[in-house]
Amino acid sequence: MNRLRLAVAVAALAAVLACIACGSRPEGNSYGDDRSMIEDLQARYLFAFDWGDAEGYANTFAEDGILNFGWGEFKGRQAIRGFMEPGDGGTGGDGQSRPSTPDGERPRVGRHIISNIVVKVDGDRATGRAYWTHMTTGPTGYGTVDFFGHYEDEMVKVNGEWLFSRRHIYNEAIPEWSAGRNNPVVSASPPPKEVSNSGAGTQ
Repeated sequence: MNRLRLAVAVAALAAVLACIACGSRPEGNSYGDDRSMIEDLQARYLFAFDWGDAEGYANTFAEDGILNFGWGEFKGRQAIRGFMEPGDGGTGGDGQSRPSTPDGERPRVGRHIISNIVVKVDGDRATGRAYWTHMTTGPTGYGTVDFFGHYEDEMVKVNGEWLFSRRHIYNEAIPEWSAGRNNPVVSASPPPKEVSNSGAGTQ
């Protein structure tokens, strides 16, 4: 009888502890939940860029978010959307219209890959560091790596959704935009140096 009572008591205690654990980490508020949403944000950003989706690209940023990759700061969604839209100095991403492709050749296409993602979450704020690599196809359709660099991000959680509040992009192909000697996971890098809007590089 005593063993039965002990077993019941242990089971009841386990149930109570499980409920306490569930209550202390509501859905969407654990590190794993936040990290998965931030990784999704990172991926949606690159899909939007590669397909020239200016609206989707801008919507990965907070309303007052800042993008800086070396052409100065683009502040707010409207400015960031304008950077992506074709014409008037915008890039159009890799989804912009291209010259006609010669017969027998494949159209030139670029795609980004993100890796080595480091995320630190502090409540509704987070920082992120990640590598990015860009590949471009040639006339045969086979691709080669032509650019690579890293991101340094500040993010904010707004109404349960993670967004970029600030994104700095570093590109190793361009000296002014390349990484410094510091480990960016340990200490933030200075912003990329501003150069003229020449269309060089990608991110």
